[in-house]
Amino acid sequence: MTFLAFNILHSGVTLSMVCAIVGLAFAFFLIKAVIRLSPGNERMRQIAGAIEEGAKAYLKRQVMTISVIAVVIFILLYIFRDPATAIGFLIGAFCSLAAGYIGMRIAVLANTRTTQAATQSRSAAMRVAFNGGAVTGLLVVGLALLAVGIFYTLTKHWMGPGLAVKSLVGLALGSSLISVFARLGGGIYTKAADVGADLVGKIESNLEEDDPRNPATIADNVGDNVGDCAGMAADVFETYAVSLVGAILVGALTLATYPAAVIYPFVLGGISVLSAIIGILFVNISGGKPATVLMGAVGASALVSAVLFWPATHLLFPSDVIIRGVARSANDLYFASLVGLLMTGVVVVITNYYTSTSFAPVRKIAKASETGHATNIIAGLAIGQHATALPVGFIGIAILLSFHFAGLYGIAIAVMSMLSMAGIIISLDAFGPITDNAGGIAVMSNLPKEIRGITDELDAVGNTMKAVTKGYAIASAGLAALVLFGSYVEELKAHFGANHRTYSFDFSLNDPKVIIGLFIGGLLPFVFTAFSMDAVGKAAGAVVREVRRQLTAKPGILRGEDVPEYGTCVDIVTKAALREMIVPALLPVVFVIAVAVIKPLGPVVLGGMLVGTIVTGLFVAIAMTSSGGAWDNAKKYIEEGNLGGKGSFAHAASVTGDTVGDPYKDTAGPAINPMIKVVNIVAILIIPIFF
Repeated sequence: MTFLAFNILHSGVTLSMVCAIVGLAFAFFLIKAVIRLSPGNERMRQIAGAIEEGAKAYLKRQVMTISVIAVVIFILLYIFRDPATAIGFLIGAFCSLAAGYIGMRIAVLANTRTTQAATQSRSAAMRVAFNGGAVTGLLVVGLALLAVGIFYTLTKHWMGPGLAVKSLVGLALGSSLISVFARLGGGIYTKAADVGADLVGKIESNLEEDDPRNPATIADNVGDNVGDCAGMAADVFETYAVSLVGAILVGALTLATYPAAVIYPFVLGGISVLSAIIGILFVNISGGKPATVLMGAVGASALVSAVLFWPATHLLFPSDVIIRGVARSANDLYFASLVGLLMTGVVVVITNYYTSTSFAPVRKIAKASETGHATNIIAGLAIGQHATALPVGFIGIAILLSFHFAGLYGIAIAVMSMLSMAGIIISLDAFGPITDNAGGIAVMSNLPKEIRGITDELDAVGNTMKAVTKGYAIASAGLAALVLFGSYVEELKAHFGANHRTYSFDFSLNDPKVIIGLFIGGLLPFVFTAFSMDAVGKAAGAVVREVRRQLTAKPGILRGEDVPEYGTCVDIVTKAALREMIVPALLPVVFVIAVAVIKPLGPVVLGGMLVGTIVTGLFVAIAMTSSGGAWDNAKKYIEEGNLGGKGSFAHAASVTGDTVGDPYKDTAGPAINPMIKVVNIVAILIIPIFF
């Protein structure tokens, strides 16, 4: 046992990187398996090609735009911090973009193959869509773990363990900032196209979803990939990487005499890759209803993690650890990791309840649609507000329990344990846009209605899975941000001590500066979402005007005699997304630096600001994503033939609710997740610069 403990302590980071490589190899195997499948007939391949071309063109222009900003930040970090932090920033930014781009590329290849598989059976279509999404899931955890592991190993040999840990904050910033841009840009793109296509196509022209006569339909399908695949992958890559870095940072700052405290998060990450692979295999060998099978995969993955965490924890911590003056055993640390796994299950169940067509909240919104557009909106807003109570309550319980077991380090371990489920959870998320595009291809290829029936059923499940993933990412972000705030306090103490200055901050609510900081931080998510919603509204308005122009100028489009100018709508939303994403994405950086620079404010106000952003951001994000997911599935519930079905008054009202919910759930709401962490990471980075 002693030999094993010594071996895992000195090889833990290496073992985690080996697990990451195994995950990436399995992702490559899945890519090959998906590509080998039939992409369908010539018409299906043409449509998939148009979607792929639009997605690649947008991402290329987005990368060019972001690269200019990244270079500026790299130079500033190089000058004001150190070369290692600046290099870490570039690595984090590059890997975040890579995870998004590759995930999007595979999703585009999987969509038409899912449509073709639907001609065989529902189970076959589900597996193709899930395996396409699983590539993204494995890429996220594999790339994040490998990037952090390699960078930490190299910088430790280059500068020593202490400075290596500090340099990881640069990698975290790179992944977070790029994630905000990817989430916002992709979200603005996809929802502007979606809203524009629905308002004119469905309500004004009474067209079906993804009808080829709708000039915005290709832009809508492109948006599913750049927003829900590329943006989402960058988002959760960032959440995983930042949570890993946060746990390492807390371990190094609070448990400096215990080397295992830094290694433990890496080991949990390595185990998570293996558990994700088990979950993916579970889906491929199971039968039954899609929702049941997918939720079963989450349970299988969690069970494998829970079993493997036990020996890993006891090998790394063979004797007690002193945390805040109290001896903590390996059992205490293991129980903290279980809190994270249980929290994942709780978030999945709660979010599923509020967004699935099988439960009362969604059906309540659908029922409200019978009395009009306004009552649909009112019901959806109310559901979103209700949906905040249980997740936030359980987050509070998770904080209390994990802190009880191992202090701030226990919270960090719970977060890392929760993120150990990222591989399987992201597989579920990417499943959604793949099935959505598969349905669009089925309609535009004039396949039988039974095929669209299968893809619609899978799409409804995908909507719930996307909502589940957003809830998961937001809940983990709340916990991770609390860990980062603790890191900010500890880093501030260390900085003052290293410069022989007295540290006298206690962040008490009796201090007016803390209250001011809470107000400023609480304001930020509202300003951020306001800019995000404005951006979608402006771009969607431009799409609506363009679609109306085309249908007026060419009446033959609706009769199927003329071909719409799909490229014009694609160009409109591409330019709008790239233009409108910059200001809100830079807001968190500007807020933090402004508070730090203004001398009467300083580190105390900044600390209050971090907490204020976490609290209001958590509520706003959960409310927005829950409302949006419920609105979307209320529309799906009516389209299944309930409450009058398609073309009814209730259906028209549900489409309005869905269009309002689109920027809620796919633009503003999920982008709050990386924004919260950007605020905290930038605050940590600027301590030696301004304080």
